[in-house]
Amino acid sequence: MAIHFSIEKEDFKLKDKMKIKAWITSVVKQEGKRIGDIAYMFCDDEQVLEANISYLEHDTYTDIITFDYVEGDVVSGDILISVDRVKENANLFQCSFEQELHRVIIHGILHLLGVGDKTEEEAAVMRKREEMALALWNEMNMFHEKQ
Repeated sequence: MAIHFSIEKEDFKLKDKMKIKAWITSVVKQEGKRIGDIAYMFCDDEQVLEANISYLEHDTYTDIITFDYVEGDVVSGDILISVDRVKENANLFQCSFEQELHRVIIHGILHLLGVGDKTEEEAAVMRKREEMALALWNEMNMFHEKQ
């Protein structure tokens, strides 16, 4: 049982892997759940589009696709992230690439924890939960920096 990162996108490096794993684990534990096998794949737009068409029959670009393999209280899944979309959204939302990347990383985990985003109400809950998780990320990093 572990969190895995696979980098398929050229010129992309994931910083702070161990911190990200600890953060994800904390978010999952706060929900009373356990980490199973979670695999992240960081791709380009075309790879995520291909998966979106093949598996979900959606012919659109997206920043993230989450495949849910959760069983009981064990959180498992595959999460595909388009690094291209993350860069574009960071510009659109006027935030840093890292901020947007962390938002998307935890967005996938929140889906695995049962948080939806199909309706306006669900999307509002998702945004609030993302903000709470990002605040935890910031807290954890401040704690590590002080040591």
